[in-house]
Amino acid sequence: MKLAMEVTKVLRDTASALTGYQRRMFMARTVRDLFAGVINRAVRALDWDDRTLIKGKRELSSGIECLDGRTGAGRPLAEVLLPNLMGDLRDIADGQSQTDPRFKTQRLYTRITAAEVRRQLIAQKGYTDETLPTVGTIGVKLNELGYRLRAVAKTKPKKKIPETDAIFEQMTRTRTDAALSPNVLELSLDAKAVIKVGEFSRYGVSRIKVSALDHDHGFDAKVTPYGFLLPAHKELTVYLATGQVTADFIVDRLDSWWCDHRGRFPGVDTLLLLQDNGPENQSRRTQFLGRIVAFTQTHQINVRLAYYPPYHSKYNPVERCWGVLEQHWNGSILDTVETIVQFTQTMAWKGTAPIVQLVTATYAKGISLTRAAMAKVEAQVRRLAGLEPWFVDILCAPKEA
Repeated sequence: MKLAMEVTKVLRDTASALTGYQRRMFMARTVRDLFAGVINRAVRALDWDDRTLIKGKRELSSGIECLDGRTGAGRPLAEVLLPNLMGDLRDIADGQSQTDPRFKTQRLYTRITAAEVRRQLIAQKGYTDETLPTVGTIGVKLNELGYRLRAVAKTKPKKKIPETDAIFEQMTRTRTDAALSPNVLELSLDAKAVIKVGEFSRYGVSRIKVSALDHDHGFDAKVTPYGFLLPAHKELTVYLATGQVTADFIVDRLDSWWCDHRGRFPGVDTLLLLQDNGPENQSRRTQFLGRIVAFTQTHQINVRLAYYPPYHSKYNPVERCWGVLEQHWNGSILDTVETIVQFTQTMAWKGTAPIVQLVTATYAKGISLTRAAMAKVEAQVRRLAGLEPWFVDILCAPKEA
């Protein structure tokens, strides 16, 4: 039997729109009614699979539905059974992870084992031992999220001060409290290493031929990226400084950033600033602390300074952004300031391009307050007992009438 082209198309489209048992029943009835039950005719006319037709014909004649093999394919994926699992894994691992210190990859490396992550899911997130997948599955899911294991190299041990563990414990408490407080906004701040502007090799790879100078002596200019990251909102702002990154530079950028964004956070009365203990922004730096106190007074907002331990600044969330930036301009020649600006604008952090601003203002170094001026500053400062240099609350004084 030869079918009209329009009929053939309708039959094919209808079969394609159906699935499983319903599809086989439609195909079997078509063979019975239009092709006198001869399967080979339907195969030639409609290009249908003969094995599907045979199975459907048997189901039609017997009235018994055959179960598809997919129904017995095994246990669903863990993230299907537990929709919040991947997010909870990321929350636990993020607090215990660091970036590759050489910025060669964007991969994060967890400091705790899959078994420990599983225990933390039960302790922190309310899962039960019965509902959670095995340790092996947890390890697979951590790998899928990018938290892979790496071998421990026998190199020089990192320097560690006696307070390091206590600082990390307090940092975890501080960040957890901030996440639970709608009036606290967490900001991660830090500078990337200075970039020499010129036709220098950055030891990357490129699909096109790129030629660089064989020596890096001298440079046309230098640029220091300084980042403001909102971890909870996955938003990055990068200030590209052509001059020195000083205490005044940092607070001026904070003032500019808050003026641009405070309208979005009307309920926020405290800014939590996550930083490393650099020389220009440490809590004993008189000019920095004095400027921060003035900032709190001007904007009538409290500031909480939280510093990562010395030699551990890579745990600061904004550090991960620099690894992404390095990957983005990998293999390129950063021969002008404009080139650096353009590359920074076209990178993506968590799928979103950062806000980028070039800062050409010149800042003087070495500015400090007198002891008398510093005494007035300290009157508005509250330091955490035992960890005074690393956790500091600066309370805004009410404006005088």
